Amino acid sequence: MTTKANFPVAAGSIVVPYGHVIGNEKWRGSEIAQRLQGKIRLIFEDDLGLVDFHISNRICILYISEADLVAGDEFKRRLVRFRNASSLGGIVIVEKTQISDQYFFAVQKLVVLELGMVLLPVANQGEASQLIIQLVREQSKDHSSNPFLRKQCSQLVEPSVFRTVQQIPGVGKTKALLLLQQFGSIHQLCNASVEELELVVGQTAAQQIHNFLGS
Repeated sequence: MTTKANFPVAAGSIVVPYGHVIGNEKWRGSEIAQRLQGKIRLIFEDDLGLVDFHISNRICILYISEADLVAGDEFKRRLVRFRNASSLGGIVIVEKTQISDQYFFAVQKLVVLELGMVLLPVANQGEASQLIIQLVREQSKDHSSNPFLRKQCSQLVEPSVFRTVQQIPGVGKTKALLLLQQFGSIHQLCNASVEELELVVGQTAAQQIHNFLGS
């Protein structure tokens, strides 16, 4: 018998209200949920299948925790099932800690090179919640067109985004700062071409960043 957790996810099958996030019921009461509350509108559903969070009708997040990485290959099967069954754009958020660091290269290879998805490393659920907030607010044209609101959003998540960008191969503190000054967000950085990145960090680092983010 097929369970809800194994249902494929099709674009348009989940409708995300403007400015909301739809979260898998399993995240109710988690640190991520607690930190999202009050920042964005979070709705829980119990039939999201393989997905952890929907941030728009076409973009969703799959979260891989430190415990998932240590436990074995089940998370890999989950990612492959999602990619094979879903037409949604998937962002994979992975907890990169001292314990899980040894598994990170293999995860990066699977997510970026084999599955062609975007991978974003975080230290913990707190950082993950800040990235989700930024990604959701970037979907809002009102926020994007309002410099004051953009500044507020940037100030809210800058430490988290800065640390995440620093973890990209070939990027240190200086290049991370330059990249964020130029592109403003993870979303824009993921969509940047090699040529656009070269203007900021040079050819070698640009290629490393582009390959890592799977753009």
